[in-house]
Amino acid sequence: MSDISDSEKEVAAQEERLVFKTFSESDAWDLGQRLVGRALAHEAPVVINIRTPNRTLFHAALPGSAPDNDMWARRKSNVVFHFHHASYAIELAHKRKGRTIGPEIGLDIKDFADHGGSFPVRIKDTGVFAAITVSGLASADDHGLIVAVLDEMLTA
Repeated sequence: MSDISDSEKEVAAQEERLVFKTFSESDAWDLGQRLVGRALAHEAPVVINIRTPNRTLFHAALPGSAPDNDMWARRKSNVVFHFHHASYAIELAHKRKGRTIGPEIGLDIKDFADHGGSFPVRIKDTGVFAAITVSGLASADDHGLIVAVLDEMLTA
């Protein structure tokens, strides 16, 4: 279980480090384009989605992705909006606790998925504003794609 704990600590550190000062539609476009560029460079068959709880700011379905990826993206981003943490953090916490999304915690699996690949757009001194989601790879890889691009964008 220590691997899960170490991964949880790593994701928590990413969430603390990767915070925006502001976030606009232009920022969503820039971030989305960067994610698309990286995904295409790695021939990743993914859907990329950036949204607020009630508005899509960016969406791209890359070659090889499937309609199912859109549904997974929505369900993973709902986890970010519910818990205010990366969906990968929630996946790891649930694995450590031996549970998952479901009625026992009051969430419907049709609307929520505790799988990595959605990361909060957290604005300094404000909170979670949006969710950045990638769907189509393994859970840790979806998460890693987002974090790699955010690291370049926010720490450059």
